Amino acid sequence: MAKIIAIANQKGGVGKTTTAINLAASLAVLERKTLLIDADPQANASSGLGIEPDSLEKSVYECMIDEISAEETIVKTTTPNLDLLPARIDLVGAEVELTKIEDREYRLKKVIEPVKDRYDYIIIDCSPSLGLVTINAFVASNSVIIPVQCQYFALEGLGKLLNTIKIVQNGLNTSLDIEGILLTMFDTRLRLNKQVAEDVRRHLKQLVFNTIIYNNIKLAEAPSHGLSAIMYDANSTGAINYMNLAGEIIQREKPQKNS
Repeated sequence: MAKIIAIANQKGGVGKTTTAINLAASLAVLERKTLLIDADPQANASSGLGIEPDSLEKSVYECMIDEISAEETIVKTTTPNLDLLPARIDLVGAEVELTKIEDREYRLKKVIEPVKDRYDYIIIDCSPSLGLVTINAFVASNSVIIPVQCQYFALEGLGKLLNTIKIVQNGLNTSLDIEGILLTMFDTRLRLNKQVAEDVRRHLKQLVFNTIIYNNIKLAEAPSHGLSAIMYDANSTGAINYMNLAGEIIQREKPQKNS
């Protein structure tokens, strides 16, 4: 049965979709069957893996609103072991339509249920908001990764996100955990980046991943080629960083598997 991880931060520009694409691809390269779910109306996770959203007849929107099966909607990517449940811009309409549905917080969970036994990991790229689609992702997930950019306002809004997660934990999904805080866009030349990283580790301690994602041009270039960093340039700093993150997540699973 898959471990389901949401990648979320309502603050934009923190490397959320970059993390979703590259973590999913890295897990797949490490021979874990992985499904990436694009739950962001911008559909950047879909286009970033070479799937043109406008060419799709079905997407995660139809799955959540019209109850089209995930099996009919999932597409293969060029990365072995990596599948995608894509998005289109019409997902933005789901926020309104979900309000009319009785089980509105559980729609994505129901979409995933029939296919989750096929995968080792399911990664959900959330939109930069705390709306109903993101709540659906939290309800469907086992844990949440929160990317935090190493900039001055890094902790801004984090309290609101953690509070939303706590609300979900208290009612809609009592087993939801925080997988970790991921420091992103780290520039070794900037003293501020180092100071922010130290502040985040001091405040959030064991919640912060050991892995740091460094600024790397290959991470920016890869999506324009419809590829993850590992498939675009396996020797790049970005690819190595995300392989390390995937390894760190897999390592955490070992005690559970042996118990």
